Amino acid sequence: MISASDFRNGITIEIEGNVCQIIEFQHVKPGKGAAFVRTKLKDIINGGVTEKTFRPTEKFPQARIDRKDMQYLYSDGDLYNFMDTETYEQIALNQDVIGDALKFVKENEMVKINSYNGNVFAVEPPMFVELEITDTEPGFKGDTATGATKPATVETGAQVAVPLFIEQGEKIKIDTRTGEYLSRA
Repeated sequence: MISASDFRNGITIEIEGNVCQIIEFQHVKPGKGAAFVRTKLKDIINGGVTEKTFRPTEKFPQARIDRKDMQYLYSDGDLYNFMDTETYEQIALNQDVIGDALKFVKENEMVKINSYNGNVFAVEPPMFVELEITDTEPGFKGDTATGATKPATVETGAQVAVPLFIEQGEKIKIDTRTGEYLSRA
């Protein structure tokens, strides 16, 4: 059990049957009245963010989230197949669970599968990936003063804004959290 006075960013707790992660917290001691803890909570199952206040003495059970490294094998229609590289056990997840998490992930790459009580609720891609540009317009020589970008399609089919000097066939590094171009690979 975790009391509200022990809240820290990133802790997952169970509140009213929902599993929530603490995004922000603030201990408030007003001049009049009792102290309280103001929090911003993210429901990890459906992704909703809410703000709540608690008394510092309130206690909540800590939720145990399992994060397991698995290899993304292939997609088969609406199902995406993953394999545990230690036990070779395979699982198939549907599009609702995956969302757009695999937008920048190629087959045979490692991802983190997040589950709570054995139920998978999210897939975390690696933070940075290196992908090849499969389609982009040629850049114009000398047009570099504005830091302009152009759209490019990478080998997974996702669209990325890249600088004008990037050519088709080059490998680039992408931040999967924001979907932004970082550098040449």
